[in-house]
Amino acid sequence: MSKRLRQGVAQETAAYDKDAWRYRVYLSEILCIRKDKPLQIEMHYPIDSVLKIYYNTLAVIGVPVNLVAILILSHGKCGLSTSTTRYLVAMVMADLLFIITEVILWRITFYYFPTSFFLITPVCSVIHALRCATMECSVWFTVNFTFDRFVTICCQSLRAKYCTERIAAVVLATTGGLLCLKNIPHYFIQEPGIVIDNVEWFCYVKPSYYTDPGWVLFNYFYKISTPLLPFVLILLLNALTIRHVLVSSHIRKRLRGQNTKNNCNDREMENRRRSVILLFSISGSFILLWLVRVIEFVYYSITGANTRDYNKSEFILQRVGLMLRSLSCCTNTFIYAATQSKFREQLKWAMLYPIKSMLRLIKKQTNWSQRF
Repeated sequence: MSKRLRQGVAQETAAYDKDAWRYRVYLSEILCIRKDKPLQIEMHYPIDSVLKIYYNTLAVIGVPVNLVAILILSHGKCGLSTSTTRYLVAMVMADLLFIITEVILWRITFYYFPTSFFLITPVCSVIHALRCATMECSVWFTVNFTFDRFVTICCQSLRAKYCTERIAAVVLATTGGLLCLKNIPHYFIQEPGIVIDNVEWFCYVKPSYYTDPGWVLFNYFYKISTPLLPFVLILLLNALTIRHVLVSSHIRKRLRGQNTKNNCNDREMENRRRSVILLFSISGSFILLWLVRVIEFVYYSITGANTRDYNKSEFILQRVGLMLRSLSCCTNTFIYAATQSKFREQLKWAMLYPIKSMLRLIKKQTNWSQRF
């Protein structure tokens, strides 16, 4: 970093120290800029040391795991319907994009490159808008999948019309497009902290974002739409699905008059069981991993607490919620492997394929050498 830029940062930091709202800056999550040590990376609390290791691990595991899941599901050999496959692929792709924008570009980059190109105001503003959009896509694609399973299991009359590949594509495209449009304002809530040689550096949240009625309304709409509303919808749809499954299973047993052994061999009940297990595994994982984040949102909505003025306990609660939220983008692949036998078969094939190809190549080279 140039000497001039360091001096500019120190001067601007000294000026901004007079205003409390300036402190909650884009870098404040991972950088502590002090007047005596410009751009010195240091951790606010011990949990921040854990966060650095955690996000590095998440990136190393999350990117390849989601890529493998996309490749396997895209082949369509997992024994799932075309509509279900569409939703699962969309969810995994949204998870992958979230890991890239949130974990790698937004967090890891600033641990290791605190003065990089990514700190230029237009760039970090775009990254902020993208991370918000990909996070919402990941959440709402899960809602779309849950509703699709609800219709499949509980609404037989709508199943043939709604649970198709074409409808799934339309629903996902519409949802993704609307969410991208919804998150465009996030680009405009940032303002530069410093201007050096006509280059704007850093992303500060505009003070009007916390006082202007329009921005305040947008903030509440954003928080309610993600994750509060999806959280409630998934709970409701799962409750209705459980109720329908229990009632229909009881009626089916009575009508068929089967004993327990024969009922276990009922093909329709077996298919329904696999579908319910997949649905509840994905939905349950989402609910558990987003629970802390929802609790935090309800807490500061009721108490009126300002996230910029959190004490140590509140700060740790917020960080744990963000950690679990990011983890939710790595769990779906493991859920597929745990609940879908054909997915496990494809995963095993994908893992062994490079080894088998290498062995065939070695054998071919050996045979060729023996000929000569």
